[in-house]
Amino acid sequence: QGCVDHPIVLTEAVCNPLYSRQMMSELLFECYQVPKVSYGVDSLYSFYHNRRQNWPCSGLVISSGYQCTHILPVLEGRLDAKNCKRINLGGCQAAVYLQRLLQLKYPGHFAAITLSRMEEILHEHSYIAEDYIEELQKWRSPEYYENNMHKMQLPFSNKLLGSTLTSEEKQERRQQQLRRLQELNARRREEKLQLDQERLDRLLYVQELLEDGQMDQFHKALVELNMDSAEELQSYINKLSLSVEQTKQKILQAEVNIEVDVVDSKPETPDLDPLGSEQSLEDVESINEFEPLFAEEQPEVEKPVAAVQPVFNLAEYHQLFLGTERIRAPEIVFQPSLIGEDQAGIAETMQYVLERYPKEQQAILVQNVFLTGGNTMYPGLKARVQKELLEMRPFQSSFQVHLASSPVLDAWYGARDWAVEHMTREEGWITRKDYEEKGGEYLKEHCASNVYVPIRLPKQAPRTTEALAPSRVLASSTGNPGEQA
Repeated sequence: QGCVDHPIVLTEAVCNPLYSRQMMSELLFECYQVPKVSYGVDSLYSFYHNRRQNWPCSGLVISSGYQCTHILPVLEGRLDAKNCKRINLGGCQAAVYLQRLLQLKYPGHFAAITLSRMEEILHEHSYIAEDYIEELQKWRSPEYYENNMHKMQLPFSNKLLGSTLTSEEKQERRQQQLRRLQELNARRREEKLQLDQERLDRLLYVQELLEDGQMDQFHKALVELNMDSAEELQSYINKLSLSVEQTKQKILQAEVNIEVDVVDSKPETPDLDPLGSEQSLEDVESINEFEPLFAEEQPEVEKPVAAVQPVFNLAEYHQLFLGTERIRAPEIVFQPSLIGEDQAGIAETMQYVLERYPKEQQAILVQNVFLTGGNTMYPGLKARVQKELLEMRPFQSSFQVHLASSPVLDAWYGARDWAVEHMTREEGWITRKDYEEKGGEYLKEHCASNVYVPIRLPKQAPRTTEALAPSRVLASSTGNPGEQA
């Protein structure tokens, strides 16, 4: 029917700006016609849900999510908004940092190292080191590396690992390839024979000019052929005649022989263009001298062709080896300088927040240091926070660190519990009447909400007062000096 006829419990950011709440309330009341709405902070809902287990109502909430991390002091069940601190680091930045590390380590798999796979690695393979420097020293040992290194298999195509053809199909394919080689070889021999025959006819024509006594035309033809004498011409005629006869014999032998020749690997004689060729017949002679070195091979058909084996295992090539990256990526919430961020980590921020309170309130807060949010699910995070507190707290002082029973879902469970308990109460609910009277930025506080700070606008003096002010000053100045005294 275009409306929502039940109350809404909505989470908002810590110290949410009034304008953001005003826009959301306007949408809920004007568009969806909700009867009432309540705003709360997700990490405080998680704290509220776990506080039901007889925990103290005061504590220090460390909420680390996908985009940021908050340090929230809670005193007597209410958020102390003045001393809240935020660190702009979370699971998203850790995944990007891990992606950058692995792309630099495996540039061949740049496209396969996606952000979603990095988030999966963070959730399944990463952990928080209790002492980061000491843990890095352990990774320098080859034995420790082999025992603690994790492998991740990237997807790849299995077609290159081997052929699925049967032995008969492979043999038939070899026969077809050999037949194609035979046809190609015969065609090249015929082309070579035709080219050599044309060259020989040209040289014989020049020799006939000498026999007919046409000396001028003969010497002109010798210059075009880049030859010096008739003896050199006769030498090239003899070589080309021998080459033509050998090519004819090979063609006849290939037609009779049942074996298949491979592709002719003999270098061809360069073209002799009778009309201005820059290549001399001496180059042809030097090439023909090396013809015995390029003898043709005639492999037998029955000889089996060895299958080409892959140079390396393709599956192993598409594996990622996770070593120190397992601790380097989640460490950024304690050391933001690893990724170049000019911020304080969780330990420094926690110490800064605690130092803003007297010693008595510090002792109360550290009795319940509460960890919540999806980015607090790394193994070893609780031990790391305990170690940091042990270093910053006074000698022989006590503290307690608690991890949410379900860091991801406890915020929803806490909002559900609060809604069920306060469904019939007026505490924490903003009705439509409140919205119309006090504006969209209005907030009713409760145990898991922000602190409401109303907008304070300076009152402007009326114009009539401003206009009368000069005359009053003038009248007072012209009065009796005794009365003024």
